[in-house]
Amino acid sequence: MVDLKKIQTFEQLVPKTQPKVQPEVGAGTGPSFKETLDKLGGPIATPAAKQVNPQGFTKPVEGVKFSNHAIERMSTRGINYSPDDITKLNDAVSRAAAKGSKDSLILMNDSALIVSVKNNTVVTVMDKTALKENVFTNIDSTVVI
Repeated sequence: MVDLKKIQTFEQLVPKTQPKVQPEVGAGTGPSFKETLDKLGGPIATPAAKQVNPQGFTKPVEGVKFSNHAIERMSTRGINYSPDDITKLNDAVSRAAAKGSKDSLILMNDSALIVSVKNNTVVTVMDKTALKENVFTNIDSTVVI
């Protein structure tokens, strides 16, 4: 709050801020918006086809997808997968599909993933604390990575 009794000039009422200078496009001030998006994983995909990379951004993929439920479980349980882990997961799902599996339990990095092989989608994810005394039903295969 400004004490009007202490103000003697108009300039004292106006905040002393520097005018914002907009950089010119292509002035070499940093990466473009497109370059930044590409570095962070590209445009956000539709919910039907997305993969979470280690930074938490989503990008369209041709490999395994994560359901919204699985993404929520990963977030609440602090589970992250590296790009190398995603490659291993894609390989495991491909191997399960080659054997005719429809729904598979995949054990990887102290976590368990329930994967719909026919939809190429991770349905849910559990960490090792949630694995104890748990019963997995409606799966027809298990892959250990």
